[in-house]
Amino acid sequence: MFTLETILHRWRRGCETIPYPDGPAPALPDRYQGALRLDPARCAERCRECLSVCPTEALVTRDGGRVGLDLGKCIFCWQCVEVCPTKAVAPTGDFRMAVRRREDLWLGAPGREELRLATALDEKLRRLLGRSLRLRQVSAGGCNACEADTNVLGTIGWDLGRFGIQFVASPRHADGLLITGPVSRNMELALRKTYEAVPEPRMVIAVGACAIAGGPFRGHAEVCDGADRVVPVDLYIPGCPPHPLTILDGLLRLVGRLEERCRRGA
Repeated sequence: MFTLETILHRWRRGCETIPYPDGPAPALPDRYQGALRLDPARCAERCRECLSVCPTEALVTRDGGRVGLDLGKCIFCWQCVEVCPTKAVAPTGDFRMAVRRREDLWLGAPGREELRLATALDEKLRRLLGRSLRLRQVSAGGCNACEADTNVLGTIGWDLGRFGIQFVASPRHADGLLITGPVSRNMELALRKTYEAVPEPRMVIAVGACAIAGGPFRGHAEVCDGADRVVPVDLYIPGCPPHPLTILDGLLRLVGRLEERCRRGA
């Protein structure tokens, strides 16, 4: 039961959701290093220290010996940053990491030192969705880290629902799936059936290194090495786990909410 004291207390506290994207992003911890940047031109000749310490083979040589970085495989352990003598691999501190195409997570090719961030869905699909997006979350063998950071978006400080984005209990009530985990063999059939239960047109969002490429379990016989081996993926959000702000930014880019604010001059 509301009392006058309760009402006054809430009036004094005001709105406590984060101001992003209408205002600045919240301050992130000093230890948060964000997306990585790779500049192969700074690589020391024949130095391959970063390749030897990467636990998921996210760093490889390609295109005539150039070092390439796959942020989809990266678990952000920062060992490559620590051993690189020339800082060819360096953190940017940028929380924005979501992309629409798997290949856009590759860094190191000429002109590809940084990410090409996600673009919005096509206009026809956005008109069909209106100003809402309903997602069914599927934990396909995850460790609960990505799941926990996804759940954070439903708390008071983030209030994902104010953007018209909500998680629903049934895939039949959803516009798409948000998948976490490397897709274990035990979850493969369940994921396919859940995807098929979503009405068309439907979309799929892969959250975290496991859902994108298998994470630290990549190559194991009991995992599928990511969601796109089972269902088509429309948005990739890297991280291990990705910060809630990274997930929110990716979802807003997908539905065009950041573009709307840019056009309005926000």
